[in-house]
Amino acid sequence: MYAPARRFAQARCLCTYALARDFEQARFKMEHIRTPKVEQVKCLDRFSSKKSTTGTLHLTTTHLIYRETTTDSPKEIWIMHHHIAVVEKLPLTAVGCPLVIHCKNFRVIHFIIPRERDCHDIFNSLLKLSRPVKYDDLYAFSYTPKKTEYERMMGWKVVNLNDEYQRMRIPNDIWQLTDVNRGYKVCDTYPTELYVPRSVSKPIIVGSSKFRSKGRFPALSYFFHQTQAAICRCSQPLSGFSARCLEDEHMLQAISKANPNSHFMYVMDTRPKLNAIANRAAGKGYENEDNYSNIRFKFVGIENIHVMRASLQKVNEVCGTKELSLNDFLIGLESSGWLRHIKAVLDAATSLAKAVGREGASVLVHCSDGWDRTAQVCSLGSLLLDPYYRTIKGFMVLIEKDWITFGHKFAERCGQLDGDPKEISPVFTQFIECVWHLTEQFPRVFEYSETYLLEIHEHVHSCQFGNFIGNCQKEREAMKIQQKTHSLWSFLLENQHKYLNPLYDCNLPCAHEVLEPNTVSFNFKFWRCMYHQFDITIHPRQSQLSRILTFIEQNNQLEMEAKKLEEQIIKLGQKPCAVYSREPFHPVSRLSRMLKASETVCKEEQQTTVESNSIRTLEDGNISGDECKELKATFSKTEPTLVNLELGMAKMTC
Repeated sequence: MYAPARRFAQARCLCTYALARDFEQARFKMEHIRTPKVEQVKCLDRFSSKKSTTGTLHLTTTHLIYRETTTDSPKEIWIMHHHIAVVEKLPLTAVGCPLVIHCKNFRVIHFIIPRERDCHDIFNSLLKLSRPVKYDDLYAFSYTPKKTEYERMMGWKVVNLNDEYQRMRIPNDIWQLTDVNRGYKVCDTYPTELYVPRSVSKPIIVGSSKFRSKGRFPALSYFFHQTQAAICRCSQPLSGFSARCLEDEHMLQAISKANPNSHFMYVMDTRPKLNAIANRAAGKGYENEDNYSNIRFKFVGIENIHVMRASLQKVNEVCGTKELSLNDFLIGLESSGWLRHIKAVLDAATSLAKAVGREGASVLVHCSDGWDRTAQVCSLGSLLLDPYYRTIKGFMVLIEKDWITFGHKFAERCGQLDGDPKEISPVFTQFIECVWHLTEQFPRVFEYSETYLLEIHEHVHSCQFGNFIGNCQKEREAMKIQQKTHSLWSFLLENQHKYLNPLYDCNLPCAHEVLEPNTVSFNFKFWRCMYHQFDITIHPRQSQLSRILTFIEQNNQLEMEAKKLEEQIIKLGQKPCAVYSREPFHPVSRLSRMLKASETVCKEEQQTTVESNSIRTLEDGNISGDECKELKATFSKTEPTLVNLELGMAKMTC
């Protein structure tokens, strides 16, 4: 058979298989839908029982859809089944049967269904549809956007980790690519391609993996070529109270010697010390400094997944309480401990970045199994060190490298399937929130805005794309994710104009430096746009960057239309008239220099005034005639017709 004919036959077989699979999934899901449509359903506002709308509730195999019927311009609410975390059916009332839906993206919606039987059917259907048993039942396997097969496959090639390691100048004379995990023979939760020091042999790697929990031996995560220091990651050693492993000791020594600019390396255990000591009774534990040469060991005290899950649950309870005073809200937020946990993660990442960037020392990071707290600290530390990860494309690469390929358990932590609820934990949510805090402290060195972070968080839980499905690369290969689903990264790149930060300036010197965030407690605040993004009655919204970006886009569109009109006037043989005086639109960098220059002048004037002992207050009123003329000239300047939005943001951030 000729090659084109063979490819056509293969494509036809795949198409037939996909259609049969989709039909089977649809038939299976339709069995759970007893009542596909309910009318006269009330949708209550989360914080005001007086505000409600009436509409129709539709239940499909993938979404719960509510459409208003009482307004001239009806709105629709689409809730994906995989976003649903908890469904509550409350006791029957005089107006109907209440149904409350809590989503993983922090949307809470309250319906009043007229008939109890309809409410019971919707409740049971959502319980089944929101907790699939098999991966094949996830939305990603039936999601079919308007894309060709070629476009779908190219979407999976947007992020190439081989290119990323080459950007880090890896491999080199010190670090090499090893195939010891080919076929997942050594560690089934690690990727097949890993980088280790050249001085390490395969028997050393295998021996070290046997001494590490889940076989997750030390491997390279990030290489900071400016200081030759490396960030490596692994899991806890199986040391117990006195066990040791010569291969593992040799592995750490090789990592230390791979950095010629430092005679020691750090080993950072992200757990609280008491937790690590308790693990020794189970045959696990932490490194004994007496057995490892040239290491400096330290704990950083990030709590485990169970503490984080309970903390977020308290935040949700506080956020959902009606008629809560500001004082009670702050007390509840403080008692949840959520911001303290965020601070602990950022403290660890800052310490890591300082060790690598300032001291030039390599760092080995681990927690218990090396896929939760380790992923948080390694990725955030890399973000502080490398400006590439502060771009839209670079942030995708960072997530792909430190979270997806290194085996963060997305399926269990995000509750993709009906499994053990104790394994669910907001580990990735914490990472996204830590990045948001960094964008708040350094608003001009990140190419993306919080909209980008919220979009990624949304699709981690939606299961609409295949990137985050499963717990590791081995599972994704077995499910043939890249052959059957679409990639989130291509979707984000197609819409990247929506995620741009209007304050970003890649030409700033600080944009290419190692970031050193201030992690004092008062710098951490509640992320309103994450936890109340669907509650439109709560004001004010924290960030105005999206609004500014919208204004800039509208301004650009108006300029394009004005140019077209001018071209049409010229074609008609006439000269366009200047109907408005256009003010120059200064870039943010120039504005900041102007503001800094004005601050310097003001300080110099204040110092001169103090030295001459001629300080005058408003009560004195002793202002000379020349100064009055200057003030009059200053305040008599006409304001520009077009408001400079970036100047407005500069004023807000000062």
